[in-house]
Amino acid sequence: MTTRRSRPDDHESREIAELAALADGSLTPERREALEARVAESPELADRLAEQERAVALARSAAAEVEAPAALRARIEARRRAKRAWLPRGVVLAGAAVTAVLAVGIGVAALGSSSSPQTLNAALEPTYLVPAAGGAATMTKTSSGWRIELHATGLPRRDAPLFYEAWLRNAAGVLVPVGTFNDGRDVTLWAGVSPKEFPTLSVTRERADTDQASSGERVLVGTVDTSG
Repeated sequence: MTTRRSRPDDHESREIAELAALADGSLTPERREALEARVAESPELADRLAEQERAVALARSAAAEVEAPAALRARIEARRRAKRAWLPRGVVLAGAAVTAVLAVGIGVAALGSSSSPQTLNAALEPTYLVPAAGGAATMTKTSSGWRIELHATGLPRRDAPLFYEAWLRNAAGVLVPVGTFNDGRDVTLWAGVSPKEFPTLSVTRERADTDQASSGERVLVGTVDTSG
């Protein structure tokens, strides 16, 4: 009868599997003590254990994320490809549990990203400057900021060097410009501040000059409904 001898890569596979189990806490106590002693004496084993621990930490972080942007998924996949490049064939990085955690983390993030975006609204009233005007704005939170869809009526068109400018203001009176336009019937503006913190939306008449401050000539003004 011929006795099958363990090949060097078989030994390496078992060793990596044990390091993976040590990293995720699933190694039995009797094996843990012996392996930790070997790791303490071998810089190579210490490096491999560190790789396994980083992989486990990455997996747990992915599971904890409520939103998983494309960049996170790309990093996870890149890390998995890098590990497969040096692991012997048939060895699963940190065991099946890590793969399951990664799948759960990305799945939860996908569910979170599919939820409806936060939306706020504001009704705009005219001032004495253009008493026939009126309008409404819908504000949607995005990863780039707040997109403001403004629809105004009764505003005469203003062409260069004249234009309209929209502003958000907070309770302290700080004004943040959110965009300029010529015709108010279909306008898209962008805000880098939250309408919840800057709840007053106004539109002023402006002229292209060296003064970037508000002219104070408000033609529309309204308060954002922050309960939405």
